[in-house]
Amino acid sequence: MKKAIESSDGPRYVHLVMRLMQARSCLLLAGLVLCTGIHASLVNADSLFAVWQDASKHDTVRLEALNRFLWAGFMHQDPDSTLRLNDVRLALARSKGYLVAEAEAYNMRGYIHSTKGDHDKAIADYTDCLRIYERLGKKSGVGVALSGIGSIYYLQGDHVSAMPYFEQSLAAQEAIGNEGGIAISLNNIGNVHADSGEPEKALGCYERVLKIRRAGKDVRGIATALNNIGLIRADMAVVSDRDGNSALAAIQREKAINDLNESIVSYRQVGDQQGECGALLNIASIYADEGGKEHQTIEYSLLALPVAQKHGFLTEVREAHWSLYKAYRNLGRSALALEMYERYIVARDSIRSEDNKQEILRQHMQYGFDKQQLSDSLRHEGERAISAKEIQKQKLVRNSFMGGFALVALFAGVFFAQRNRINKEKMRSEELLLNILPAEVAEELKAKGEAEAKLINEVTVLFTDFKGFTAMSEQLSPKELVADIHECFSAFDHIMEKHGIEKIKTIGDAYMAAGGLPTPNSTHALDVVKAALDIRDFIAEGKSRKISAGLPYFEIRIGIHTGPVVAGIVGVKKFAYDIWGDTVNTASRMESSGEVGQVNISESTYELVKDVEDSSKLSVVSPQIASLTTDNAELTTRKAFTFTPRGKVQAKGKGEMEMYFVSAVQ
Repeated sequence: MKKAIESSDGPRYVHLVMRLMQARSCLLLAGLVLCTGIHASLVNADSLFAVWQDASKHDTVRLEALNRFLWAGFMHQDPDSTLRLNDVRLALARSKGYLVAEAEAYNMRGYIHSTKGDHDKAIADYTDCLRIYERLGKKSGVGVALSGIGSIYYLQGDHVSAMPYFEQSLAAQEAIGNEGGIAISLNNIGNVHADSGEPEKALGCYERVLKIRRAGKDVRGIATALNNIGLIRADMAVVSDRDGNSALAAIQREKAINDLNESIVSYRQVGDQQGECGALLNIASIYADEGGKEHQTIEYSLLALPVAQKHGFLTEVREAHWSLYKAYRNLGRSALALEMYERYIVARDSIRSEDNKQEILRQHMQYGFDKQQLSDSLRHEGERAISAKEIQKQKLVRNSFMGGFALVALFAGVFFAQRNRINKEKMRSEELLLNILPAEVAEELKAKGEAEAKLINEVTVLFTDFKGFTAMSEQLSPKELVADIHECFSAFDHIMEKHGIEKIKTIGDAYMAAGGLPTPNSTHALDVVKAALDIRDFIAEGKSRKISAGLPYFEIRIGIHTGPVVAGIVGVKKFAYDIWGDTVNTASRMESSGEVGQVNISESTYELVKDVEDSSKLSVVSPQIASLTTDNAELTTRKAFTFTPRGKVQAKGKGEMEMYFVSAVQ
């Protein structure tokens, strides 16, 4: 599990910190860039660089523009070139005697060297930065520099050396009442306590951070603090379990999950999808550590995975697949476990490949610094390879052996990159096709160019619909409404996948799925009822969470019916797998004739699931229960579901039909 990076005071460098700190992440590097106060999304990089190049402007204006450009527009594209440009800035600041700009340049040098693992150089740079800010009497800058030095020791695992710098940084920020800086320093101190096995002290620091962020209405900071509080409470639960205090562990674990769920709400408010993914995976890890909660581990991992994949969060993709692998393995689902493990390996190797690519770039790529070259380096990745090739040719003249070796490495890199790109595109096209069509239908379509419609004698169809959707849409912005619908339907998709059910389509705020197709099976009714109960519970949990947060919430009706359908592909463009028949209409009537928070099933579905037993639920049936031991008591399985007969209910267009509410036996 990873502690979150707080980033409200500067750019976020999430992947960097996750690489440097495998066990925990913190807001150390956010503290290093505190003085910039820039978010990349708010900055036009081209215009900033144009200001830097404009010799008619005052040097202080040009230096500040370059500072903002480097932090917000260029740092992640190429840290080596950033370092060279920053050295140009440093030289100009020195020659003009602009001490603040000089200190900022040292701060950036320290940050870049820390990302490259050059810790000695980073400490030297931060020390120079500290010296200038102390000379100027600029407490906020002093705090930043001290935090930078402490962070290097922390990244090296030297907590004893790191703590005094974090404490001095806190004192500097407190001296000027800089709440943002205070929160950053407290978080760093809390991380040291957490890593040193002092969870109570860590919790005290994180709770102070949360208080500051709430007072400042800093939603992103609130999310970070809640995430870290949740994780430290999870650590405390593990300790309590180890000490044999399972009751206390359960309380701490429940609080941890509540904190993390609240952090997810805040991350969503600011659109921080990586933070949201991290919190979801942290919850999955808590359930995994608890044991016996594989289904919850799977649920939260599957909520995080598609978001991580969509946005290229490789670390989160890797962790999600690892959690799923362990959960499926513990459940004895070997095929899924193997698939998740293979995907974990791919994600792990992708991270290593990205690290290796960055190392090659650092060793072999050099650039000129005129405007055209810089803009091209930002826009055209392909031209980077060409530039590197030309540089290697020049080296060949000076040193044929070394230049030839580098050129071969370059060609090999281009070849493997091209091959990987082709493989990725092929995999992506396969994934997109499987997102649209069932695997069996997709294979038929690829083989024959068409897929025949089929009559399937018995499938179970599920319909859901949100109550008061129109009224809720009036309380939310379009963006918020779509986000809520997306959250719900994504969860429904994962539930369908878990139970082996085929999603058919969404129609507005309605969701339709079916079990027993395209390949018929004998468990379709049971699978769909279980999925429906999972959907009901998911919506109920979301309702409770949103009521606590004072937010609008969804309620849902769910209907199920079993019967024959015709299934196949519609149209010749934008293929859609669909089903037709009276069974579909009747399932829709089960939903509209149901009640909020209930799963309403037809008589045909009831007949298929009424006698299903759950062997995990045992009951003692002997009348002498009080005097018998477990050994001589008669044990029997209990029914998996309870049913509430509704009698004959009028269904639109169908007349009166027998209906039942179904629930799982607790």
